[in-house]
Amino acid sequence: MDKFIPLSVPKLKGKELEYVTNAIETEWVSTGGAYINEFEKNIAKYLNIENAVACQSGTAGLHLALRLCEVKYGDEVIVPTLTFIAAVNPVKYLGAEPIFMDCDDTLNMDLDKLEEFCEKECYLTEKGLINKKTKKIIKALVVVHVFGNMVNMEKIMNIANKYKLKVVEDATEALGTYCTEGKYKSKFAGTIGDFGVYSFNGNKIITTGGGGMLVGKNIDLVLKAKYLSTQAKDDQLYYNHSEIGYNYRMTNIQAALGVAQLERLEEFIQIKTKNYSLYKSKIKNIEGLSLLDFNQNCRSNYWFYSLVINKEKYGLNRDELLKKLSEKKIQTRPIWGLIHKQKPYVNSQSYKIEKANYYLEKIINIPCSTNLSKEEVLMVIKALTNLKLSI
Repeated sequence: MDKFIPLSVPKLKGKELEYVTNAIETEWVSTGGAYINEFEKNIAKYLNIENAVACQSGTAGLHLALRLCEVKYGDEVIVPTLTFIAAVNPVKYLGAEPIFMDCDDTLNMDLDKLEEFCEKECYLTEKGLINKKTKKIIKALVVVHVFGNMVNMEKIMNIANKYKLKVVEDATEALGTYCTEGKYKSKFAGTIGDFGVYSFNGNKIITTGGGGMLVGKNIDLVLKAKYLSTQAKDDQLYYNHSEIGYNYRMTNIQAALGVAQLERLEEFIQIKTKNYSLYKSKIKNIEGLSLLDFNQNCRSNYWFYSLVINKEKYGLNRDELLKKLSEKKIQTRPIWGLIHKQKPYVNSQSYKIEKANYYLEKIINIPCSTNLSKEEVLMVIKALTNLKLSI
């Protein structure tokens, strides 16, 4: 019987049980407790920033970030179409509308098209950037570091500054990725824009089961995010509230997991990098398959690996390969369905979507867990090779 190789599962072999047990034994299991504060402090130290706010999810963090960017009903926000839908839904939570951008060959937002859109399809006023088509203000830009591959943040910030756009970095897949050259050398993904958001979902490079973290340049706004995440409570005794808040605080049990996982983040990145290199060296010998590169101007966390399929040369298309690998108990997945084609967004504005359509049909993600062994990588390579030979 073939061994099952999952796509991406966590590695919980550190102090997770010790810390979670401590949280339970001390009976601090909800949205108060020492581990929440410790997790925030440790993340901030790792990222070389002042403060961080632990949330129930990356989605909650994105919602808070957009609210603090003053996105409101009737505004517009530029977003990528090639991403997980959680990067876009918070725009709608606030009554705003998304404008969808194409991807480039890294799967990240096409910054040339972004700049072209701002220049040709909009005009700048004292109030901000106005969309010629809708006459609405474009308030912010959500940029996603897809699969841990860092966007060119120097270009993003230049565009944002020129056109008066707030920048929310969706770094939910990119904890540990940082620039290695240029203006933002040594700056981590998520720490360059106005706000950055991380996710600790079960398949992320470190996990709390569920959960997220929000960071930002303006310390007062970061503290405001914490205030809003705890139901905008003005005092702890009489429960007075001056604003509408949310139940978005991370639990102490989740944070206990996070503290233990963060201790091993750099080790996990080393494993991810090593396995990617092994895949890369072997897949290049299989005609019709290639592994998508990561940007060379950053140290990526190598979260997910993207296998590009050329059906004419390999003999199988995306869906056929997914099925064949599943039969061999190797779990893979296609990239997300493009968001501008999803039912809630079919009437939203999009701009020159081309490459996203191309890559949607060409890419699957292959096993990349932090506990993936060399033997398992070679088993995946063998399966890919044998499928090619059998056609």
